[in-house]
Amino acid sequence: MTNENLTALMIGNSRYHWAEILDGRIQRVWHTSHNETLPNLDSPLVFASVVPAQGDRLKRHYPTATKITLADIPLGNLYPTLGIDRALAMYGAGEIYGYPCLVIDGGTALTFSGVDGDRRFVGGAILPGLRLQFQMLPQGTAALPSIELPEQLPTRWAQETKEAIASGILHTVSAGLNSFIDNWLTKYPTSSILVTGGDGNFLKQSVPHPELVHIDADLVLQGLVKLWLTQKWVKKKEKDL
Repeated sequence: MTNENLTALMIGNSRYHWAEILDGRIQRVWHTSHNETLPNLDSPLVFASVVPAQGDRLKRHYPTATKITLADIPLGNLYPTLGIDRALAMYGAGEIYGYPCLVIDGGTALTFSGVDGDRRFVGGAILPGLRLQFQMLPQGTAALPSIELPEQLPTRWAQETKEAIASGILHTVSAGLNSFIDNWLTKYPTSSILVTGGDGNFLKQSVPHPELVHIDADLVLQGLVKLWLTQKWVKKKEKDL
């Protein structure tokens, strides 16, 4: 493969996630907010977006950019409203770590997404992400304080309000993680399990089989790059025929 630069971008619910690619490998990752000035790029851009307005803004700024949509993902049984970030994470997980696979994404939303050995989407679940849960509780109550996500799982039986909030949210999420993973492994005992997203490191502390879990913070971007390279190779082959 010749030296070739590429910029990959995933537009998430709260941030832009950028990656500088050389020869199909991520060299550097950085993040910007939705309202920051878009950078000047010296390489082709491939992107996907879960925020339509931001995707439109990007396309106006970079008219030659390649947009990846759900129809481009070579996985079966994807439903029309499935988030492109979830689909790319599943594709990246399967291509890198093998199928079947379960992806747990700890971002603005906490999602579970499973693919079987035939590369067909089995199903999943969505709930508010950890940080969003911590933000929602004080916003909806008069007296409960705002707290930050702790670095470690707190004691279960708290004796102080802030600790009680952390315990309630995190131990409940931990129980849910355990339930989903155990159920998945009864169906697909050889499955790979991936944890990604901003809260990935914390989530791995809470899983029942940490030795079976891979953390890949850039899984969505990995899937985006692999898909783009595959599509480019297919198009080149078709052109050469």
